[in-house]
Amino acid sequence: MLAFISYPPIPLWDVGPFTFSLHGLFAALGFVAGAWIATRELRKRGFDIGKYQSALTWGLIGALIGARYLTTPAAIFDAAREGTSILATLHPLNGSFSILGGFAGGIGAGAWRMKQVGLFILPTLDMSAFGLALGTVVGRIGDLAIVEHLGRATTVPWGYGIKPGYDVAPLHNDLECDEATVGLDGFCGVYHHVGLYDLIGAVILLGALYFIYRRFSLHYGQLFFIWVAWYGLQRFVLDFLRFGTGDAEIGAFTWNQVVGLAAGVGGLILVWYMGRRNPLVTPEEDKLWGADLDQVAATAETD
Repeated sequence: MLAFISYPPIPLWDVGPFTFSLHGLFAALGFVAGAWIATRELRKRGFDIGKYQSALTWGLIGALIGARYLTTPAAIFDAAREGTSILATLHPLNGSFSILGGFAGGIGAGAWRMKQVGLFILPTLDMSAFGLALGTVVGRIGDLAIVEHLGRATTVPWGYGIKPGYDVAPLHNDLECDEATVGLDGFCGVYHHVGLYDLIGAVILLGALYFIYRRFSLHYGQLFFIWVAWYGLQRFVLDFLRFGTGDAEIGAFTWNQVVGLAAGVGGLILVWYMGRRNPLVTPEEDKLWGADLDQVAATAETD
């Protein structure tokens, strides 16, 4: 068994009572990168950037809440089945965090704020799709750094090989070994690097969004729900490699698979529905949706 991917993880470190890791750092950088690219695309279309910044602030708060609590139903189910404390599953700092929950909470809170400040939701979400894809790419770099989101054991040459002394993410502590228990091939084990697969898929998705946006005539809302459908189905497929590795599960699927499949199917339906319900995206229609075409001209001159 041979792994072509094997590097020492960057472990978590403690500063006083707090624990830090590159996972959290790159999640924050992913939010910033996503906000930047979405803001840039909205400015090109002439939409109100000040109002969008307000929506982003609420989106950040919603993302933090959603990331923590999306998997809570599965955790409550497990607690009830095992006879452990259900209240413990509601602790805001303990338990699992989900990128899908972060997306759901952030989009929900951001959309609510858009409505409050008078920013049209569908064109804003369309341009936010670029940010959501880029944010995933940047955020997953942190997962690679600490070696999180490993899947089942594998023999593929692009699997991640854990060597003795490697301090991988806490979720995978049981995969570690020392020199006395290492395998004959020099590895504690080789596992699917699902975080890397998700990063590569997000890179392809970002490129696909730009290709579709620039080459095809779209209706308002379609680009956003293309992102929803693609990423939801991507997570549904990839998490087959993670079933049984510690993620919250419901029957034969992980909780993220259930959410991903619902998002994927729902997204495809809404891509079709937006095409029937909404007009095509044009500068003239953008003006009706609140865009300032004078700002578009000024932005084009400075780019």
